[in-house]
Amino acid sequence: MVFGCLINLYGAWEKMAVTRVWIEEGCISCGLSQVNCPEIFKVKAEGVTMIEGVDYSGLEEKIKDAANACPVQVIMYDET
Repeated sequence: MVFGCLINLYGAWEKMAVTRVWIEEGCISCGLSQVNCPEIFKVKAEGVTMIEGVDYSGLEEKIKDAANACPVQVIMYDET
């Protein structure tokens, strides 16, 4: 993996798809997740919630931006 991409059999770059997103314990509800990816994350008084049933295709960069911006590094994702 290089920068979230793979080289396919034909030598072309392919983006890796995000298959799962979750928030681990320790979220401080700073709001950066919602700023970076409002399609998935919503900040509420009781903490950050995730919108269910979201298709992650096309949101990979926003998801990664949210995870990288998280000051306590609790936004996680899997990709294939």
